[in-house]
Amino acid sequence: MANTTLGVDLELARQWVRQEASALMSMAEHLGESFVQAIELIYGCEGSVVLSGIGKAGIVAQKISSTLTSTGTPSSFLHAAEAIHGDLGRLQSKDIAIVLSNSGQSSEIIRLISLLKQLGIPMIGLTSQLDSPLAQHSTVALSLGNIEEICPLGLAPSTSTTCMMALGDVLALTVMKLRDFKSEDFARYHPGGSLGRQLMTVEQATLFTPDKVLPKAPDSSTVAEALKQAEEATALRHGCILLINQQETLTGLITDGDLRRGLAQEGPEFYNKKASDIMTTNPKTVHPDTLASEAMAIFHQHRIDELPVVDKQHRPVGLIDVQDVLALKVLE
Repeated sequence: MANTTLGVDLELARQWVRQEASALMSMAEHLGESFVQAIELIYGCEGSVVLSGIGKAGIVAQKISSTLTSTGTPSSFLHAAEAIHGDLGRLQSKDIAIVLSNSGQSSEIIRLISLLKQLGIPMIGLTSQLDSPLAQHSTVALSLGNIEEICPLGLAPSTSTTCMMALGDVLALTVMKLRDFKSEDFARYHPGGSLGRQLMTVEQATLFTPDKVLPKAPDSSTVAEALKQAEEATALRHGCILLINQQETLTGLITDGDLRRGLAQEGPEFYNKKASDIMTTNPKTVHPDTLASEAMAIFHQHRIDELPVVDKQHRPVGLIDVQDVLALKVLE
């Protein structure tokens, strides 16, 4: 029913949405060998995937380039009109180009095609006109299908840009899947976003370095020897000492609280006790690829302030403090 004040035709709006959805479904059914060839070009690119277009197609090209970059494929955007004014220098011999144009025959696109040909840059063309210059001169041409813009005048790019956007997303995500791009990789490229923080690993959260000196001591030491060795090992202040056996695997830890309680109860003689007699055995640990949010849950659940980071052989390779993870606001 139309809005009585403005005369908004909701049914027409719904029809336009259905028309765009129908165009997407039709394009999906026609994906075939050319799509596979395009994926092979992108996946095998040793340089950068350069996106280009003019007008609304250029804006879509920028978005696709951004999606490629954030999912593991180096990419940049080249404005079709600016290419002849110096921006062509963005292209290198190992790059490939993806050019978007519904008609495939605008003057800027034709000039760009000529320039790409001269440089020997492989080109993937996204167009609805397979008899256009763009399609005819592309290394691989991807068809958007028989596009009818939903614009009442048939002029404003609408259905065509929707199809371009969807096809660009599918290209990027297919290559992403082939690269076995994981959530931790996504987080590495999105460290400032809330999703990135949720996917941040312990290694990323603590600016982890595998050669960082740790407050370690043999579990056969006395408490005094363990304190001295840990103090000499690193100038950084830590809230615990990591105790290791002869194979350098973690066997336990002594916290500041353990030391305070032991001294209060036994006095100076406490320093002569074996570290293995007072240490906390089987302490909670994490691995470098543990999500920072999981580490935070361990901190809260067990009311502890520090977590040893161990490798697959259970050898300590790091030590994180609850403040390290809080600083990233991983729970936002």
